[in-house]
Amino acid sequence: MSKKIIALLCNVLGTLILVLVIGLSFAATLPRLLGYEIYHIVTGSMEPEIPVGSVIYVSPVPAEEVGEGEIVAFWREDAVVAHRVLENNIIEGQLVTKGDANEQKDIDPVSYRELIGRVERHFPYLGAMLVLFSTTVGKIYVICFAACGAMLNILGGRIRQRARESGEAEDYR
Repeated sequence: MSKKIIALLCNVLGTLILVLVIGLSFAATLPRLLGYEIYHIVTGSMEPEIPVGSVIYVSPVPAEEVGEGEIVAFWREDAVVAHRVLENNIIEGQLVTKGDANEQKDIDPVSYRELIGRVERHFPYLGAMLVLFSTTVGKIYVICFAACGAMLNILGGRIRQRARESGEAEDYR
């Protein structure tokens, strides 16, 4: 394989890695800048609408404005749950919810204080990748992956430079 092809492969692979890291970084941070909270779906209670491994973007909304049929995110003990609203009891300050995959409505209604907001968007399978950005080990992996992409680009440039210096400059014009 010629040095020109090796250099090209290094640059293409390095660029693809960097684009992937930047794209995932935007997917994890841009929605937060636009006012959304991001959560990872780990149970199948909302399948098939929201599959396990999805990421949901939640926007804050006054509980009184939540309508029947909308999907909301709320706190349940130490976990975030996303379920569909069956009723909004404004007088009692509670939402009656149910997971699409569940046969029965949720036993405990959601108090307005527990409401995080309305699920505006969801993206299947993206949640597993975005988990990388929420753990220390994951962040280290992402930084190392980006560094590999940058090093591949540098390597491609050096291979070209050495080929030029060794008299193979005709191949690079």
